[in-house]
Amino acid sequence: MSWLITEDRDQVRWLTIDRPERKNAIPMDGWPVLRDAFLEFEESPLRVLVLTGAGGDFCAGADLDQQRIEEFQSVADRHRRLKLVGSVAMALHRLSKPTVAAVDGVAVGAGLNLALGCDIVVATERARFSEIFVRRGLALDSGGSWLLPRIVGLQRAKEMSLTGRMVDAAEAARIGLVTDVVAADQLEATVSELTERILQGAPLAQMLSKQMLNGSFGSSLADALAWEGEAQTVMLGTEDFREGLLSFLEKRDPEWRGR
Repeated sequence: MSWLITEDRDQVRWLTIDRPERKNAIPMDGWPVLRDAFLEFEESPLRVLVLTGAGGDFCAGADLDQQRIEEFQSVADRHRRLKLVGSVAMALHRLSKPTVAAVDGVAVGAGLNLALGCDIVVATERARFSEIFVRRGLALDSGGSWLLPRIVGLQRAKEMSLTGRMVDAAEAARIGLVTDVVAADQLEATVSELTERILQGAPLAQMLSKQMLNGSFGSSLADALAWEGEAQTVMLGTEDFREGLLSFLEKRDPEWRGR
């Protein structure tokens, strides 16, 4: 699709939403395209996904206009559309490989929740964030009700969601909404350096660690310890573990094989 640009840089896929004239809002028929892009990355040999936007903004959420909204007048049509939006959030969440959101400008509504669905969020100093739904007469969607309280805590999530207010980059960093804030002209370089550090880790170990962390809020300590034991039992039998040990003893960088 002309509005979704895919660029592979070695083992990293950069996925850019390219609709700057609409602040990179997702067209109403574009959700399956974005979902399929996530699924295609999962099946690819690439190891890291970077999600970003073109032209100084990340994503303004769903592209809502009066003409297109009138096409969804029946309950069945509205339900079908929201299931598509949900499928995008789920596809992103289920990716077994590391994901990074590179956020410049606005990330609001579903755009914010796309960013929060990534494992790491790097933002520029001019980035702005909002769960803007209530200011459009809407409830949270695209995974926001699940993601936001896990990241910033329940009370802060309620405050942001019930007011729909804009959060600047400094506050976003303070409350844990983003992991790092950089100058706008340093965003791409910073994210590239981050992906290089991610690539230094073993892919199978990252996959299992990500799965355990994603499931941690729904498990007890006993559950977590059991899951860790199973994961480590698997990892101790892999070629990557042997390579990691040998590279440490030989004082060299490891060469991961993903097996």
